[in-house]
Amino acid sequence: MSKNLGEALPRDRRAMGALSALLAAHAISQTGNVITAFAIPFYVLGLGGSGVEVGIAAFFATAPVVVGGALGGVVVDRVGHRRAAIVADLVSGATVLAMPVLALTVGLPFWALLILVFAGGLLDTPGQTARRVMLPGLTVRAGVRIEQSVGLLDGSERFAKLIGASIAGLLVAFLGPIAALFVNAATFAVSALLTWAFVAAVPATVRLRGDSVDTPRSSYWADLAEGFRFVIHDPLMRLVVGLVLVTNLLDAARGSTLMPLYANDRLGGAAALGLLVAVMGGCALVGNVAFGFVAHRVPRRVTLAVCFALAGGPSSAAFAVGAPLPVLVAMTALSGLAAGAINPILGTVELERVPEHMRGRVFGLINAGAWAGVPFGALLGGIAADTIGLSLAFGIIAVVYTLVTLSPLSGGAWRAMERRPVVVAAN
Repeated sequence: MSKNLGEALPRDRRAMGALSALLAAHAISQTGNVITAFAIPFYVLGLGGSGVEVGIAAFFATAPVVVGGALGGVVVDRVGHRRAAIVADLVSGATVLAMPVLALTVGLPFWALLILVFAGGLLDTPGQTARRVMLPGLTVRAGVRIEQSVGLLDGSERFAKLIGASIAGLLVAFLGPIAALFVNAATFAVSALLTWAFVAAVPATVRLRGDSVDTPRSSYWADLAEGFRFVIHDPLMRLVVGLVLVTNLLDAARGSTLMPLYANDRLGGAAALGLLVAVMGGCALVGNVAFGFVAHRVPRRVTLAVCFALAGGPSSAAFAVGAPLPVLVAMTALSGLAAGAINPILGTVELERVPEHMRGRVFGLINAGAWAGVPFGALLGGIAADTIGLSLAFGIIAVVYTLVTLSPLSGGAWRAMERRPVVVAAN
């Protein structure tokens, strides 16, 4: 007997509690990442660093996302999703804690900061992947639609940006980046504790019709190659990875480098940047929650294209023309509301198309491919700021972002993203 994930299902209170704990752990862990994204650029600037050095630091912060995503997905499938999520948080927290401890004792030069930043981000993607793979089983037992639960998971990330940006902006502005890093380390510890205490191993098995869950164990490299072949041979997955790769590159240039430099140069520092990131996160959270209730009723392809274009174009154009802070806040709010629909659509499509036993490695590879441009985007943002200037850099991003994100309207393999049945085996 099987059940479609899109159907209304009876609610299991215990599973609902586990799902809530998973979402909370994800939000808290992501809050730590937001705080790091604030603390590191301002620590570098406090050392007298240039825009290029800020870009280099952002490169080292995002490059491990690609490495960890590509190589860590198979490990997630093998060691278990719950265990992988806990270990990832603990290792990330310990590495982040080393930064302020060294800075306050023997010192933390720029080269040592780069090493720790890289090490701290290496398990971020496997941890996020593990939580995402646990989502379908808990969703079914909790009686929640898959679109809504994916939206809630993405919403927890948006909520993390809202809270993390506010906390980080205040911490950096009044106590400095070192204090922010101590708070960051604590968030990873709390996330690991929540997962260990309240999220049991997922009892339900979620799969597409015809999938087999009893797959023989092969070598690590064979598993990795199987996941790679799946991504390469699925035309829609190739398009999704390509689209998100470009937009993530542009977002990295804008968010990791250009916006901190813009805030430091023209908006008075970290507090204004914290306000903008918080507005983005808060509005995206509202968009997530609202979209979760209508996601099963709207066409995915057109919705994705329109919302994606609105998420990056208008706000970048506002920075390009030097708009005052209230206008920047308004455009950022529009971007956030539109962005709320993006990840729930893409996340649901991935869950529908990827067999259950391959989700760890495939999601890891998709994340690695989508994030492959992020380190270079952060670095290019710093170079662009020091060469062509902030306004022109934001203008180029606005134009390219809009053109690329409208590509799903061209049809072709993009049409395959409309709904297909996903079922759960009843116990």
